[in-house]
Amino acid sequence: MFQKSSWLHLRIPFSFFLLPVFLFGLSISPNIKESNLVIVFISLHFFLYPASNGYNSYFDKDEKSIGGLKNPPKVSLGLYYLALVFDIIAILLGLSISWPFAIMLFVYGLVSKAYSHPLIRLKKYPFASWFVAGLFQGAFTLVMTYMGLNGFGFNVFLWPQVIIPALLSSLILWGSYPMTQIYQHEEDAKRGDNTLSLKLGIKGTFYFTAVAFTVAVAGFVFYFMEYQQVKYAWVFIGSMSPVVLYFAIWYLEVYQDSTKADYKHTMWLNMISAVCLSVFFIYFFIDSTQILQAVKAF
Repeated sequence: MFQKSSWLHLRIPFSFFLLPVFLFGLSISPNIKESNLVIVFISLHFFLYPASNGYNSYFDKDEKSIGGLKNPPKVSLGLYYLALVFDIIAILLGLSISWPFAIMLFVYGLVSKAYSHPLIRLKKYPFASWFVAGLFQGAFTLVMTYMGLNGFGFNVFLWPQVIIPALLSSLILWGSYPMTQIYQHEEDAKRGDNTLSLKLGIKGTFYFTAVAFTVAVAGFVFYFMEYQQVKYAWVFIGSMSPVVLYFAIWYLEVYQDSTKADYKHTMWLNMISAVCLSVFFIYFFIDSTQILQAVKAF
């Protein structure tokens, strides 16, 4: 359990790519408790997500690059138990906030296990895995974050001011998720995992993502114009421009040479997207909550 390979497979730095969902939930929260903020962040990014990564790695037994790990070492049984320990720690941390938040953490953990466990292995089903991954890493996580940060219960599932941002989070993940699989076609096919990207093909994955991402951006623009301020819509569009530029340049490279649909380019797209979204949501949080004005008042 304490082998270096097991800790590498947790891929803790990889959790950064899901940071925008947490920040979006933070930016729309009306009743943030400082202690809750720290606990929610740690439970998600240092325990829940790594537990999911490690558990999936144990059953996938990848020999080639995976998200956040270019050269994955062989897995051992210790990784399986380490992932479960991390899951338990996440839930215990959640209980320090509330039992509804802890239940949400538990449910997320179960679904992430279903993604790779051989008895269910959602990864074998292209549309089911795409839908479930986007739903839980997006909408479910935003609602879970909102509950934990504010100390609310399950009634938040009935609040439009939470559900709309939650669905937008899933929308952008549904658009980008197939791109995270584009360099794993050979490995997935060998295991019998018929992922959506494998089904679409390399160029088809690019086309699908381009359309889905456009729809997601349009959804965010509509949300900011209708429920926030118009300026946020323009800033959001501007913040996404580096992502669109990199995506377009990469597509042209892949169009000429399909081997460019590789791990390196995929990780760069993930990084640029995560940074741009995180910066935007930090700005949105600071500006919409008027934190700077409050600090200056002191």
